[in-house]
Amino acid sequence: MDQSRQSSQARFSIGIDLGTTHCALSYVDRQASDGEKVEQGVLDIPQLTGPSSVEARPLLPSFLYLPHESELTAADMALPWGASQDFVVGEFARSRGAATPIRLVSSAKSWLCHPGVDRRSPLLPADAPEEVHRVSPLTASIRYLSHLRWAWEQAHPEAPFDAQDVTVTIPASFDPAARELTAEACRAAGFQKLTLLEEPQAALYSWIQASGGQWRKQVQSGEIILVVDVGGGTTDLSLIAVLEKDGGLELQRVAVGEHILLGGDNMDLALAYGVARKLAQEGKQLDAWQTRALAHGCRQAKEQLLADASLQSVPVVVPSRGSKLIGGSIRTEVTRDEVLQMLVEGFFPRAAVSDKPQTRARAALTQLGLPYAQDAAVTRHLAAFLSRQAGATEQIEGLKGTQPEGASFLHPSAILFNGGVLKAPQIEQRILEVVNGWLAGEGAQPARLLDGANLDLAVARGAAYFGHVAAAGRGVRIRGGTAQSYYVGVESNMPAIPGMEPPISALCLAPFGMEEGTEVALDTQEFGLVVGEPVRLRFFGSSVRRADQVGTVLDFWGPEELVELQEIEAHLPAEGRAPGEIVPVTLHARVTDIGTLELNAVPVGGEERWKVEFDVRADVA
Repeated sequence: MDQSRQSSQARFSIGIDLGTTHCALSYVDRQASDGEKVEQGVLDIPQLTGPSSVEARPLLPSFLYLPHESELTAADMALPWGASQDFVVGEFARSRGAATPIRLVSSAKSWLCHPGVDRRSPLLPADAPEEVHRVSPLTASIRYLSHLRWAWEQAHPEAPFDAQDVTVTIPASFDPAARELTAEACRAAGFQKLTLLEEPQAALYSWIQASGGQWRKQVQSGEIILVVDVGGGTTDLSLIAVLEKDGGLELQRVAVGEHILLGGDNMDLALAYGVARKLAQEGKQLDAWQTRALAHGCRQAKEQLLADASLQSVPVVVPSRGSKLIGGSIRTEVTRDEVLQMLVEGFFPRAAVSDKPQTRARAALTQLGLPYAQDAAVTRHLAAFLSRQAGATEQIEGLKGTQPEGASFLHPSAILFNGGVLKAPQIEQRILEVVNGWLAGEGAQPARLLDGANLDLAVARGAAYFGHVAAAGRGVRIRGGTAQSYYVGVESNMPAIPGMEPPISALCLAPFGMEEGTEVALDTQEFGLVVGEPVRLRFFGSSVRRADQVGTVLDFWGPEELVELQEIEAHLPAEGRAPGEIVPVTLHARVTDIGTLELNAVPVGGEERWKVEFDVRADVA
């Protein structure tokens, strides 16, 4: 944690949920808060809901619309703070883009963590024609964050945004490159006092705050809380342990799941294809453009049906492409039964705990796009996650012996849900039913539900509460640190052998749980880096190897032990040296105060430092 925050004089602690489908901003007024009594609010965010029409709403849809130059006037897009812009953010962007999807940027957060593209390049909307101006995932994120900052300035002119403590949430499964890009977007939007917080932790902080100090009566030492967060773009799984220390309870993150690109976006597409099949049976064939527009309509229908239990159906209009096809807009509807059948049975089927996510051989040619999970079953991903963590508690002091001997998966005792998809009680019940079926199969007690959170606002509220207790130096904290152990690949020095690549060892750079603000030096291994040109290093992560320390070298590992991540790149200027000279260096790893991982190359015997960057400029064919 940034030490400056512990003595912060900021009046407000601001929490921002930078979501795939919605953004939200919550805040804690420290002057009005005292001890367990916390004065907390949610900012209603002014945004365009139509041409020249501005309304303040608690959620800012994470959509960016890029209109044709003749489509909207400057007055149509004007905002209260007088910002001149040629784009639209929020509700109007979402509704306008549903009819013209080739001009709509969506899922920017998912693109921001996509290692296979250059995330600083203008590539969104992904399948827009050449005449449409495009923006980068980074730029789209900056625009959402800037909008939130301006909205705050309008509502609180007496408390400038730059002077407040700000916590922005990210998926727990974000790799170091995606975390760094998020921080870069925040800095570009003018965020000065920034911390990053994992979304499952933020959801748990929100539950703690909502309990009014009673959370300690609802859980006890030795328990494991499973946080299931199914948002617009990702499924995020975390395990958080309840431990006893100095006579009180504290929380510690035990494990984080892999980055699973599976969420509301997938469900919207599934609904759209289901409705398209229904229309095809009526003789109304949709093209690819109309199917995209239908997906946006299905998203809105799904959200309305999940938010209002009294609704049985919602009308959806598919725009026409002209008289050659149908000659007019197509009107249909999405029913509650269709949504629940598709979501519950399609994405949360009953599964055995021994099931693994299904994979299939990919076609040789595939469209460029987001690397969605191949298996849509969240329950199978959950089974694989809990099975991988079967022995995790034995390596944590205070948890040894709390799990049954011979358990095939880690047994959670409580479950906390987060994410708009889980508004449907049928989905909550299905997950509880599946997990408790696994527990019953091994003779364990059922897991209980920790409820009471607003699924749309819990992450933003939890982030604001976290910032408040962190700065005050009191209140419960979730001990976390790095979500994985990180390694660099070291190529063996051996003679060339035909048909065989030199074997790679993995050197531990940063162990699991390395805390913010700490730094370690890898003095046991020297690298030779060429000056005057970039050098790339292979980089690995592990969510299951907790015992490795800085300098641990792995010669062999199983397929699920280490996962290859983004490459890292170093560029040493040739100042004072001959270009092409090889300089021996050691690596120093540091977890920054905002929670990003920073690597530095230090010449042996010297005092210089060169930052080793995660290669977020990936080569794009």
